[in-house]
Amino acid sequence: MKVLVTGSSGFLGGALLRSLSAEGHQAVRLVRSKPGPGDVIWDPDAGALEPGPIEGMDAAIHLAGVNIGGRRWNERHKRAVLDSRVGSTRLLSETLASLDHPPAALVSASAIGYYGNRGGSELTEESSPGNDFMAEVCRRWEAETAPAAAAGIRVVNTRSGLVLHPSGGVFKPQLIPFKLGVGGRIGSGRQWWSWITLRDEIGAILYAAANELLSGPVNLTAPNPVTNAEFTAVLGRVLSRPTLFTAPSGVLRLALGAEMAEQLLLTSQRVLPRKLLGAGYQFQDLYLEPAVRTLLGK
Repeated sequence: MKVLVTGSSGFLGGALLRSLSAEGHQAVRLVRSKPGPGDVIWDPDAGALEPGPIEGMDAAIHLAGVNIGGRRWNERHKRAVLDSRVGSTRLLSETLASLDHPPAALVSASAIGYYGNRGGSELTEESSPGNDFMAEVCRRWEAETAPAAAAGIRVVNTRSGLVLHPSGGVFKPQLIPFKLGVGGRIGSGRQWWSWITLRDEIGAILYAAANELLSGPVNLTAPNPVTNAEFTAVLGRVLSRPTLFTAPSGVLRLALGAEMAEQLLLTSQRVLPRKLLGAGYQFQDLYLEPAVRTLLGK
């Protein structure tokens, strides 16, 4: 396949490029600056993307967006998080829709933040959205793919959970306190964390790009989510470290701000990948403990 990729400089984008190359596909990167051979320049802030260089792609995979947890939330950062997703997705979707030879599929990133804080309820792609900031971001992010869908492009909105790999994402900073023996539960520990390993995240993205059975929202989470308490216990066992400490909810709200702490660390989302399983995707990592042992060479 010849695949157009945005967000290629990020944690997921870099892994996606490596996987595409290993499988013999050709990746064409959309970049904002310093293009390499074969790259295409775009400027989502200015609404600039020339259609000619992206004609004839087999698929487009859209991962671009400001890092949600990269800094403490304030109104300026929240606006950047929202605008970077809405604006870039609108521009890409409208440009793809205008092509003489558009790609067969657009796989556009989203997140399980779509569902909001839902306690222990099992959530599938049919579940209703939440009503907090992250849910609003995901709703508007996904809505901007409508022009591509209207033009006959098969659109998949990948609602990703916590992506696990020791090289980056949310997992890398979590490992540090556990390795030092000061890791522990976050808040009550009863909140559900829906996780997926990096290799399944990339595998599922490529599967969605190629599989005509998949369209619309698709949850990218392993079939067996765990509570934060279970997650903590697994890390402790795998690393042979105590997990006696707790990060109290009140302390987290003071350190990060109440909204950021609630929506990124204390929220509970028990998400199941019903559509992926129904389309025949075979997960490499089904259960957390063997997955973590593989990731950490244990």
